Amino acid sequence: MNRIMIFTGKGGVGKTSVAAAHARKASKEGKKTLIVSTDMAHNLSDLFEQSLGKEEMQVAENLFALEIDPTYEMEHDFSSMMNAFANMLPAGTGGDIGLDDLDMIPGIEELFSLLKIQEIYNQKTYDLIIVDCAPTGETLSLLKFPELLSWYMEKLFPLGKVAVKVMRPVTKKFFQIQLPDTKAMNDIERMYLKLAELQTLLKNREISSIRLVAIPEKMVVEETKRNYMYLNLYNFNVDGLYINRVLPADLNNHFFDEWLEIQQQYINELKEVFQGVSVYAVKWYDIDLNGLTSLDRVCEDALQEEDLFEVKRNIPNEVYEKTEDGYLLKVYLPCVNKEDIVMHEAGQDLIVKIGNFKRAIPMPASLRGHYVQSAKMKDQSLLIQFVKEEEDE
Repeated sequence: MNRIMIFTGKGGVGKTSVAAAHARKASKEGKKTLIVSTDMAHNLSDLFEQSLGKEEMQVAENLFALEIDPTYEMEHDFSSMMNAFANMLPAGTGGDIGLDDLDMIPGIEELFSLLKIQEIYNQKTYDLIIVDCAPTGETLSLLKFPELLSWYMEKLFPLGKVAVKVMRPVTKKFFQIQLPDTKAMNDIERMYLKLAELQTLLKNREISSIRLVAIPEKMVVEETKRNYMYLNLYNFNVDGLYINRVLPADLNNHFFDEWLEIQQQYINELKEVFQGVSVYAVKWYDIDLNGLTSLDRVCEDALQEEDLFEVKRNIPNEVYEKTEDGYLLKVYLPCVNKEDIVMHEAGQDLIVKIGNFKRAIPMPASLRGHYVQSAKMKDQSLLIQFVKEEEDE
């Protein structure tokens, strides 16, 4: 099957339980399944009621679990590159900065978590890999980091490789800074190639998809809508929404009448926003969901679709169309207003910024010599018209 399913949602909505229930169901269907936690506040151990560690561990028949430790992964791979980073950083008052301090570099932990998932996928050991991610803000940082770092490396690496070779003796003699040696540069180049492969894997719509978990409450609904928009901005395939902790309609208790009304209002709102995406309801249980028996209840109640593990939606978020004047780029951006979008061109990239998130969309070679003539929002899509520059006579 060779499938990756990524689960995320606002903290406290029950995404780990929903992800683990999928892993349990897949394993009972005979699929060799791995559930991976990238959240630094791991709770898979609590959920499965057994201690998990840095290596894959079997928790049931056909079911394995792993709580990724990024520091452990850094120390066991790309050691030449990490030592090069450490040597390039200036000495502090307490001595030289070492490998243990490199986890302070923004995004470095996220990077090695993803590289571990990629490594496991490439081994083809499992039919299905389910990723239990951190809350959505951290997940967005996690998923966009390979593209962002790859973009910087693509801009700087060819020139940087030459510059490092020339400057290495100078920096070591005059500034006591040791630039990467050939071995380290080869490791950095290997990292660049891995980042390109990782991007391709995460955005391969036949392999990877993201499923959001929410609860029918105002703050969660608003954050879920924003995150759906941001995930589309970065061209990830969201193919499922799980609305957790839904009160049963037959409670027969007037105390909950208003709660039922409020929940239904938010459920309807989410279904309206997520048109074309599979939406599932998971009821609010009267006990904590711990252990395999509890997960079996979720499977029985909410996860009965035969094609549950197939990619549910495979619609590109970025589409180029040839027009009479040039090309039209359509970017699907639900839940956003035109005035919230800031956009400009930078070389061969189109920079799109919404709120605190910014993406550089590389322009294909066919758009060289074109410029942005207009941009507008229509049917929840950003339409960008490129026209060819007029040649000087």
